[in-house]
This record gives sequence, C-alpha cells and structure tokens, in this order.
Amino acid sequence: MTCNMTANHQIIFCTCPDKDTAEKIALLLVANHEAACVNILPGITSIYDWQGQIESAQEHLLLIKAHKDHYQPIETTLRNHHPYELPEIIAVPIECGLPEYLHWIDSCHSLKK
Repeated sequence: MTCNMTANHQIIFCTCPDKDTAEKIALLLVANHEAACVNILPGITSIYDWQGQIESAQEHLLLIKAHKDHYQPIETTLRNHHPYELPEIIAVPIECGLPEYLHWIDSCHSLKK
C-alpha cells in the first residue's frame, strides 16, 4: 500500500436520479478518459433539505476514480449531462492505495487521444 503526503488521486461522489442517468454519465467519463473507473451503487436513500422542505429520494451513487488533475473536466461533464439543478459533486483525496491500482488509474488517463 502506498500512502502519499500529497494525494494525486481522488474519488468523486455524485448521486443520480436513476440507473439510466448513472450509466450514461459513467460511460461518458470512462470513454473520454476523464475517469479510470466509475462504480454505480444502486438503491441509496438520500434525505436532504431542499428549498426549505425535507426531501427523500431513491438515487444511484457514482464513485468516480481519477487523477486529481482530471477534476475540472469531470466536473464539467457532470454539470453538462446531469439532470439536477444542483448535482452533488464532491471530491475526496485518496491518501493510501495499492500502488499498482493507482498506476492503473494513471495509465487510463494516458490513453486519452
């Protein structure tokens, strides 16, 4: 396992309203080499305050793995293709990880044409 003082990789969280939206966005991110991998976790329940009302929604959570230098293109893709007025886009640094996996993330980005 590798632990870095400066994290070069990140996981970006983004909730989607349904499976089709989640798959469409995940495919776009991977096909464009913005993300190495996107996991889709179905069936999460989100409870939140929206415009003064407590809301509850069934959603799909995207776990987007990428190099930190790809945050801005990923955010742009999410904003351009997400149906929510205010999509959840939260990046968390990967502080430790299997070196081979982190290198694989980098290799996926280097395939971009």
